[in-house]
Amino acid sequence: MSAVERHDVLLVEDDYETQEATSEVLRALGCSVHVAANGRLAMAYLAAHPPPGLVLLDLMMPEMNGWEFRAAQLADPRLAAIPVVIVSAGSGLDEQARLLGVELAVKKPVELGALVAAVLRYVRVPRAAPRVGT
Repeated sequence: MSAVERHDVLLVEDDYETQEATSEVLRALGCSVHVAANGRLAMAYLAAHPPPGLVLLDLMMPEMNGWEFRAAQLADPRLAAIPVVIVSAGSGLDEQARLLGVELAVKKPVELGALVAAVLRYVRVPRAAPRVGT
């Protein structure tokens, strides 16, 4: 899938430290970052804002997990086409991604280069991104 013009990313992650570290990397790439601590908050964000260029989705979260979020996303024609990358510590991520209709999954703890490559696969950053270490 080619990169989209939108450079905003919705990070759906319940762990505060992971939110902060991932947001820092995304901002260094030139992305605009929006954070939701669970799928319910992510759906509320999507209902009130234009669709982002990418959703980075944790699977294990309270209130509405990644599986439930993905089902709700796919059920909404306005949101169904938003690319999603799973970022999770769970095992069998490739199989989970396939079952969720997601092309790409990144295993936690995240290798920085893998995260950057995943984001750049879907999002065109607005300026030349600084080199981020691996």
